[in-house]
Amino acid sequence: MMNLAENHSITEMDFYHKAHLLVAAIRILEFTHHHAPSIEEIVQLLSISMEEAGLITRKLADMGIVEMISAGSLMRLFIKDAVKIEEIPRGTTQSQIDRELANFRNTRKEFVEKIESLQASQSEKKKSLFADLEKKLKMSIQKGESETG
Repeated sequence: MMNLAENHSITEMDFYHKAHLLVAAIRILEFTHHHAPSIEEIVQLLSISMEEAGLITRKLADMGIVEMISAGSLMRLFIKDAVKIEEIPRGTTQSQIDRELANFRNTRKEFVEKIESLQASQSEKKKSLFADLEKKLKMSIQKGESETG
């Protein structure tokens, strides 16, 4: 069991606990305000950034745990199936963004290495081409000298 007092920030929690916290916030705000809460109300209650709340909410909506309904310019949140939270793996603190960022860095590193390899290969080809041209030029000059001489 995770002790929330140990975690001073939602960013330090794994996604399982973030999901529980967001769903609890929806329940509390529904009870206290007598309507489905907006994402702004959740941000205020949990003292988190709009980006963090949006990311968690979108993930939960994709999983069918919460439902987001637009009411004019306001986005209201409803609990759709809170039991699905139990399907989320516990203890994994590396988020999808972290995994995708690491994947992007690895792909970029491979791409840079491939470019460097191609540049080295092209450099060798240039050297070889210039060496061949120089050889042919010398042979041509030698031929011209031998014919005139």
